[in-house]
Amino acid sequence: MPTFQNSDIEAYHKDGFVFERGIFSPEEIGLLGETARNDHAMDKAASKMDDGEGNDVRLSLWNHPGNGIYGMIARSERVVNRIEQLLEDEAYHYHSKMILKDAKVGGAWAWHQDYGYWYQNGLLFPNLCSVMIAVDEATEENGCLQVLKGSHKMGRINHILSGDQAGADKEQVEEAKKKLELVQCTMSAGDALFFHPNTLHCSAANLSDKSRWALICCYNAKSNNPYKESHHPSYTKLDKVTDDQVLIVGRDEAIRSNAEFANLVEDDKSAKSLENN
Repeated sequence: MPTFQNSDIEAYHKDGFVFERGIFSPEEIGLLGETARNDHAMDKAASKMDDGEGNDVRLSLWNHPGNGIYGMIARSERVVNRIEQLLEDEAYHYHSKMILKDAKVGGAWAWHQDYGYWYQNGLLFPNLCSVMIAVDEATEENGCLQVLKGSHKMGRINHILSGDQAGADKEQVEEAKKKLELVQCTMSAGDALFFHPNTLHCSAANLSDKSRWALICCYNAKSNNPYKESHHPSYTKLDKVTDDQVLIVGRDEAIRSNAEFANLVEDDKSAKSLENN
């Protein structure tokens, strides 16, 4: 069963992220992209957020993985087993989201840490992990993810609201950029990036003529169950599926787009609450 090598786990804890190239095959990622782009419910549920520069970023979010191709990817053994290696604990699905960074119009994401606002959801510890799966090729031109190597060791830093986004304290980010390596996370479709919730990351606007869609699946450790309710779920046992289910479900047009999308604008108060901090 494919899992991380010890060197991968060491790199994750040292750098705050680790790549797994080609974790999904061209057919698997092609079916994911085809499903998402033809998913009218996903498009309708997509939230627009101002990036602070007058451009919109779009994303669709769902809390429970479901039984469609999105869920088969989020529940697949090849993903969840690796997440559990990094968390050193049983993992459950915290939420997933599709980043809809369209050509020419996809806005930027400010520098931030995911735990910079997730901690407000009753999570005492940053024992979470996210995996970004490239649906399209990610390049510097179309606004690939950027990370500061080793920035997770800074711990959680203060975040403030910028536009509709929660951005990390700009002074600390600028000082961190002087000391830490900035990595442009260029990826081929089907590649994955596993990253720590305190890793500082951002992305530039997509000014190219090529879209950059990405699926991000987020997981929390069972032992880090939130002490209060929020718009994301408490511990819910995650039923893993064998890796072949991605293709089996993805090839079935009747069931492959199954997901219950959340209303991010109305439900997610974690970022907006920062304007008063």
